[in-house]
Amino acid sequence: MTEQNVYRHLHEFRETFDRPESLAWPEISHGQLLMMMSPKKQHQLVAHRLRTQLEPQLSTDLVLMVATDMEDAGLGILRVPDLAVIDEEEAVADSDAIDPRRCHLVIEIVSRSNPSNDYEGKLRDYPAMGVPHYLIVDPRDGSAVHHWAPVNRSGAPTYDNRQHYTFSDTITITDWKIDTTDLPRYSEGGK
Repeated sequence: MTEQNVYRHLHEFRETFDRPESLAWPEISHGQLLMMMSPKKQHQLVAHRLRTQLEPQLSTDLVLMVATDMEDAGLGILRVPDLAVIDEEEAVADSDAIDPRRCHLVIEIVSRSNPSNDYEGKLRDYPAMGVPHYLIVDPRDGSAVHHWAPVNRSGAPTYDNRQHYTFSDTITITDWKIDTTDLPRYSEGGK
């Protein structure tokens, strides 16, 4: 069975999946269906604060999407980024999922339960999909990492550049600025 057949079968199963309320919609990467816990309120508060900062800075031809499927069927990858800045034209296109080539920025907020998904799996998948800017925001330790300029090194997709930040820094991504001063860190028991 080819990789694309495996992806197609996983995608069909995902669409018929009766997911428990505590789980987010599954993602697909490298022939695996990835199940994650639904985001908790602390995670969503960070997403809200990022969204309220970014939206006023976007030009009229861009839209900020929240937890929306992003798919590259050719690679067999379907991810659901916490936040994604995409072209308005892509937002109104007929397809159900975001075309990653129409995406300008993906932001993932690290969950307490599965940090390797953001730091490893998505750090492999997003450059492969051609996402130009990937920001990882980590409320566990109050840090963030901006990755940009996807490249292929020795057959492995990666980003050519990265910049580390701590909560209190201002992150600059293209013309956008994100002040991390008021981003909350996780308290005990939060996601």
